[in-house]
Amino acid sequence: ISPGYCWPFQASRSQVVIRLPEQVQPTAITVQHPLKRSSGLGDISSALRDFTVSVSLCWALGAGPQPWEKAGMDGEEETLLGTFTYDIAKEPTQTFPLQNELPRAFRFIRLAIQSNWGKSGNTCIYRVQVHGKVTGMNAVGQ
Repeated sequence: ISPGYCWPFQASRSQVVIRLPEQVQPTAITVQHPLKRSSGLGDISSALRDFTVSVSLCWALGAGPQPWEKAGMDGEEETLLGTFTYDIAKEPTQTFPLQNELPRAFRFIRLAIQSNWGKSGNTCIYRVQVHGKVTGMNAVGQ
């Protein structure tokens, strides 16, 4: 990954909904950010720090992102899969096993950034990977 080539958010708190290429039963999430020494300015305070990962049961049925736009309406609830902390003092690529695994697959997953490492104006995401079992119609062996 190259410093500066990130997905920037204009705050220390933000969220993104990721559409997966297939239905996946998630088991872990990996986050990657450049090392401090790789950064041109030696500052990586825009790296995410505390974040959550969640899914919506409506999304498991292919309803799309609308349930999170109407949070709390029509009885829709999201399911928290875990709360994590990315540590900039550790390796740049960190994998977090989900704390609450569900016995079903999802097409969408939400990453909600609660804080970063000090930069108030923006947070940068460089790479996010979702790990799990592909259960869609195009899964190998089906």
